[in-house]
Amino acid sequence: MEATRNAALEVWMAEHGHSSNSLADAVNGALERLTGQAGGLDGSSIRSWKAGRVKWPKSATRKALEDVTGLPAIALGFVPRGRTSLTPAPSQEDSDMKRRTLVGGIAAAAAAAAAPGTSPRRIGMSDVDRLRTRFTEVIASDHRHGGQLGIEQRAATLADEALNLQNAGSATQRVRSSLYACAASFRSSAMWAAIDGRRYDDAKGHMREAQALAEMSGDQAIKFRIWSHTGTMYRHMGRPADALAANDVARSLHITRRDPLFASLGHARQAATYGLTDNAAAVERSLGCAQDALERADPDLARPLWMAAVHIGAEFETLALAAHFRLGNFEQAETHAHRSLTLLRPQMRRDRAINTARLAAAQLGQGDVELAIATAMEVPSDIATQHARVTRMLQEFGAALHATAPSSTAVRSWTEHASTRRTTA
Repeated sequence: MEATRNAALEVWMAEHGHSSNSLADAVNGALERLTGQAGGLDGSSIRSWKAGRVKWPKSATRKALEDVTGLPAIALGFVPRGRTSLTPAPSQEDSDMKRRTLVGGIAAAAAAAAAPGTSPRRIGMSDVDRLRTRFTEVIASDHRHGGQLGIEQRAATLADEALNLQNAGSATQRVRSSLYACAASFRSSAMWAAIDGRRYDDAKGHMREAQALAEMSGDQAIKFRIWSHTGTMYRHMGRPADALAANDVARSLHITRRDPLFASLGHARQAATYGLTDNAAAVERSLGCAQDALERADPDLARPLWMAAVHIGAEFETLALAAHFRLGNFEQAETHAHRSLTLLRPQMRRDRAINTARLAAAQLGQGDVELAIATAMEVPSDIATQHARVTRMLQEFGAALHATAPSSTAVRSWTEHASTRRTTA
C-alpha cells in the first residue's frame, strides 16, 4: 500500500522556510540539547517523514521535533503506532486550506490576546529563551550550509515572530528590549545569508530593518554584528570606502572597549578591506592590532554564539588570509589558510569550504599547479555547487588555472572534475 504524504509537516516547513536539510539540522541540535549526543538526521530522514514512510519517529526525536516546532507530533501529521492514518491524503485545495487555517489561527490567537475584556497574555523571558533556541538553530544551519535562500527566509520569518510577540500581551521593559534584540539577531542572520548568497539588494533591505531593531533593543553586541556585516557586504561588493566606514561604526561602539574580542574582529575586518585597496602597511597595522586584542581577550567571558569562530581564533586567520591574498602575498595567505583550517570546527563546513578554495588559489599563485588542483578538489561537491561565493571562487580558480597552464594534464583533470561535479549535484 502506497504511503500517505505528510501534508501537515510540509505545510509547517513551507510556512517556516525550512528545507529538509535545515530542519534536520534544527532537530539534531534539539536532540543534542535533550540527550547530550548529536542527532544523526539528515535531509533524507526528513524526506522520509514528508513522504509518509516514517509515520511515528522515535520518542527522543519526536520530543526534539516538538521543541523545534512548538507543536505536538500529531499536529504535524504523524500517526501513533497502532492507529490508522489520521486523515486521507489531502488535495492541493486541502493543503491550501490547511495553510490558510494555520495562518488564520495564529492571527486569531494574537488578536484574542489583545482583545478587550480578556486577560492579556504575559510575555516573559521563557518566550525570549524559545526564540534564542531558534537563533541557535539558524546559526547551526549557517555554519553547515551558508548563503541559502531557505536560511534567509527562515531567519526573516523568526524576526517577524519576535516582533509579533510585542503586540501579543504585556511584558516588562527588559523582555521588550530582549524581543527587539532577538528580532534584530534574526534579521541580521537573514542579512548575512543574503550577503553570503550574493543577493545584495535583499541584504540591504534586511540591513535597514536590522539596524532599526538593534537601536530599539539597545544591544551593543547585535549593533556590532550588523555594522560589521554591513562592512563585509560592501567589501564583497567591491566598495572599500563604504566598507571601511561601516567597520568604523562597528569599531566605535563601546563594546569594543569593554571586550577586546570585538575589537579584534573589527580590526581584522578592516585588514581584509584594506587588502582591496592594495595598502599593505594598513593591512599589517590592522592585523597587528587584531592580534594584540585577541591575546588580551578573556577566554572565559560569555559571548554571543555567532562569535564562536572569533573566540577560537579562526576568524582572525580567515580574515588575514583574505587580506594577504588580495595583496598577492600568496605564501602568507597559504600559512593563514592552513591555520584557519586547523582551528575551524568540523561543523563549520561553509567556512572550511571557502578557506579551502582560497588555499587552492594561494597555492596556484605560487605556481604549485598540481597541489592547488588537489586542494580545490577537497571542497565538498554540495557546497561547491550550491553556495554562491564558493561557486564563484572555484570558477575564478579554474580561469586562473587555464591562464597558468592551459594545456597541462592537470588542468584537464580539473576540468573533468568540475564538469562531473556540476552534472551530479
